[in-house]
Formats: sequence, structure tokens, C-alpha cells
Amino acid sequence: MADWRNIQNGSVIPDEGYADQPYVVKTRGGAWLCVITTGPGEEGQGGQHVVVTRSTDQGRTWSKPIDVEPGTGPEASWAVPLATPSGRIYIFYTYNVNNIRVVPEVASPAIAKRVDTLGKFVFKYSDDGGRTWSAQRYDVPLPMLAADRRNNFEGREIFFWSVAKPLVDRGQVFIGIGRVTKWGLPGVLMRSRGFVLRSDNVLTEADPAKVRFRQLPETEEGLRAPKGPIAEEINVTALSDGTLYSIWRSIDGYLCQAYSTDRGVSWTPAAYATYSPAGRRIKNPRAFSFCRRFANGRYLLWFHNNGGEVSVSREKWNVYLDRNPGWVLAGTEKNGRLHWSEPEILLYDDDPPTRMSYPDFVEEDGNYWITETQKTVARIHRIDDSFLQRLWNPAAPKGLETTGNVSTAAGFSIAFPSFLDDLYPGPVAVTGEKLQIAISDRFSWKLTLGGFTHESDAGTHEGTLVAGRKQQVVVTIDGGSGIVWWMVDGVFNDGGATRQMGWGRLPKDFAHFSTRPTGPGVTVYSRALLVNEAAALFTSP
Repeated sequence: MADWRNIQNGSVIPDEGYADQPYVVKTRGGAWLCVITTGPGEEGQGGQHVVVTRSTDQGRTWSKPIDVEPGTGPEASWAVPLATPSGRIYIFYTYNVNNIRVVPEVASPAIAKRVDTLGKFVFKYSDDGGRTWSAQRYDVPLPMLAADRRNNFEGREIFFWSVAKPLVDRGQVFIGIGRVTKWGLPGVLMRSRGFVLRSDNVLTEADPAKVRFRQLPETEEGLRAPKGPIAEEINVTALSDGTLYSIWRSIDGYLCQAYSTDRGVSWTPAAYATYSPAGRRIKNPRAFSFCRRFANGRYLLWFHNNGGEVSVSREKWNVYLDRNPGWVLAGTEKNGRLHWSEPEILLYDDDPPTRMSYPDFVEEDGNYWITETQKTVARIHRIDDSFLQRLWNPAAPKGLETTGNVSTAAGFSIAFPSFLDDLYPGPVAVTGEKLQIAISDRFSWKLTLGGFTHESDAGTHEGTLVAGRKQQVVVTIDGGSGIVWWMVDGVFNDGGATRQMGWGRLPKDFAHFSTRPTGPGVTVYSRALLVNEAAALFTSP
């Protein structure tokens, strides 16, 4: 049976070669309208423009792309759509209005020719479900920042872009936007700050020339990272009481977050995103992340579950990589703050270098889909109902234990108790044909599976081994994705301070086999448990 999480099993959304930000809104007639930034070349090359495509069968098939901006004009990029109660649909995007062909003071000719993140923030609209678009485009004025005057153009042009699908809440619309104040090497986007555009009339104003937005917070710094120079790709979610939650990427190895209780006017001090208000940080490379609140009041947060200081020190500006798999956290509200579950794999590709990103969730009739792109192919995927139910309502699995053979190809989980007076290399907890779990010389549990090895987290952070205390350990071989992960006392091993990631991946040429894991107190599950099912083993009576 095909694994629905494998991105190759999704439905392709048409494009012209390059494909980015496949975001979906519903038309008044019920069709799905997907907006894409596309072009015949690679990202940032000439001909990049904005198109839409329609689906009337929940994403199984799509129409031929329709131009919002033609590929023969100046670059039009990074489009985000908004559907209003009247049926009008707006698309906001970055438009190289002055047709700039080169960015000054950039050593790399290729990067100097990238002119897709400058110009004006504009919009067009459609009143017929996306079939045709207004001939005129309208500006969303962005205030000049002091830092803009120090950019490559000394303020004559401004750099910015948005990846934030507009949030509609309590009659207002919020769009996250990144303001770039230095373009070049290293990293292309060398310095950036985040802001939120708020409109109180775009949902009701019939005259597009009268639509107004306000940039918040009204400060020079906006939203930033606690350390590094990068704070960008701001996304905003509204909690049930109207509190705004923003999340964005950095180059620090972690996601960043802030809350606003006055609709974006002021924000809590920028901080790294955490699993709970006092919990561990959420690791992420320089990659898109966003949070979505669904009709049932539940939340999901998309991210990539790797990073930390160790990844930054390895190669500070090589942090655009490692976007496979795509992981999610399930969120709940407690006392005006979001608390997140342990991480769960939502999508993956068999080829590790694949970089899936810029997804959008679609919800209809109690069913859920997710879009994503690898920059050359955009797809949409139906999310398995049981996956979300088990994620949002985790419970310890029952009736899955097996005392027979299990297959590495199909996947399985092993749960076992850990109790050692002293942590020293050698003690064995689980054995089987071509399988062993024993204490390593790093005072962690080490899985040997054929010729493959992987260890639980070493160190002293939450989720590591402790001498003189009984602990519960789970290790899982996910047969679909090939991902191997550990959990200690209900805490997913994310690598802590010593590793970029706590999870591993079976080699492409791994020779699968069957085995019979045994050991004192060992429970073997005949399928790969979800991470949150394994966490429930620790919390269940």
C-alpha cells in the first residue's frame, strides 16, 4: 500500500518549471484556486511571474495556469491570496515595478541579477473566481525604514517579500512581511526584520483604491531574532481570544515567536519558539514554518525538526538545507499560550536532499489537505484522517504487541525499561537477529541494525539517560520514511546541544530483513508507532 506521506504520491499542481508558494483559497462557487509563483527558469531568473490554477475536484486535477502577471513583464513574485465574503479574491505580491536589472554593490553577478525581492507590494483582484484579474494593480504602501536608507540602493528601492497567507480574524486581515535591509553575500538576504500588515477594511471595501493597511509594530526594528541578523517569513495565527501568535525563521538554528494582545500594535520580546512556555526550543534551519488554527480549534505547526547551535557553527550560511522530512506539532491553548506536542512526520521524500517547503493547509468538510513544493514540482496531498485523530487525541496503542518476527521494511517500534546504577558502555537491553540495543561509550542507547547504527541523545538535557533512575525508552524504525527516532520518558530526542538532529535515516541501500527483538521488559509493536503514541506510553497509567 502506498504511503500517503511520500510526496511522490500527491497530485501535481501545474506550473511552468519553477514553482513556489502553492497557496489555496476557495472561490464563492466552491472551486479551489491555487496561486503559484512560477517561471521557465530557476528561482529568481527572468520570466518569474504569478499564475493561478483552479480545481473543481478537491485538487485531483487542475486547470491550465492563468496569468495574474505575464511572464514577459517585470518580475512578479511571492504571491499570497485572500478570499473575501463578497467572493472577491485578492492576490498580494512583490512587483519589480521599476524593472531594475541589477542590484548594486554585490560581488556575485548571479546574486546581483536577482531582482525578485524588491519594488512595491501590490495586489490585483478577481470577481469571477480567479478566471480573470483586474488590469490595474494597486499599491500597499510600505513605510521607509531608517535601515532601508542604508541598503544597496540607499533607499531608492526597498527589499521585502511575504510568504504569509493572509489571516482573517474578527473582521481584520493580517499579512506577515519580511523587510530586507541588506542584499548580497553571504546568504543573499543578509539582514532582515519582520512586520505584520493589518487591514480593517479589505474584507468589506468595494473600491480597491480605498483598501488600507498599517504596518505593525510601528518601530524600526519590528520583529527580530534574539541573536542573529535574520528575522523573516513572518506568519501569524489568531488564538481563540484574539491574541496573535507570530512565528518566523532565523539563522540561529531555532524558530522564533512572539505574542500580541493588542492586534499587532505591540509584541512580546522576540524569543525562540518553545514546546511549552518554559520548554525546550523548537529546532529549525533557515526554512519556512507556519501555524494554522482549524475549525475544530486545534492547531498544527509545520517545521523541519533540525538545527540548534551545532548546525549554525558547522556552516553558518548553509542553513537553507535539510527540509526533508516535513514535521508537524499539534497545538493546544493553555492560559493564552500555545503548548505543542512531540514532533510527527507529515511528509517525506525518499531522496534526502529534497527540499520540500512553503506548504498550505486546506480544510473542507472535515477533511484536510496540504500543498508543498520542491521549487520544481508543486503537489497537494490528502492527509490521512486517522493520522490527525491520533495526533490530536494521542493514546497509548493497544493490541499491537507481537512476540514474532518484525520487518525493517514495514517498520516497528520497541519499548523497553532502562535502569542502570551507573552509565557505562556495554549493558544490552534488546537483542535479535542482526539487532542489538546496548549502552554506547557516549552513555546513550545505541541501536545496531544490520550494518546501520544510531544512538539516542547523549548529554544531560531533557530526554537523555540518567543513572540510578528507571526510565522508559522507545526506538522506532519508520518503514515508510526510513527515519529512525528515539524517545526517553516521553521526550523525543531532537539532538539537543550536541547534534543537529536526534533522528536518523536508514541508508538508501539498506538491506531489509526480519528479526525477533527480545529482552527483559521489552514490548515490540508490529508497526511504527506515531511519536505521540509512544509519548502516551509514558503518560498512560
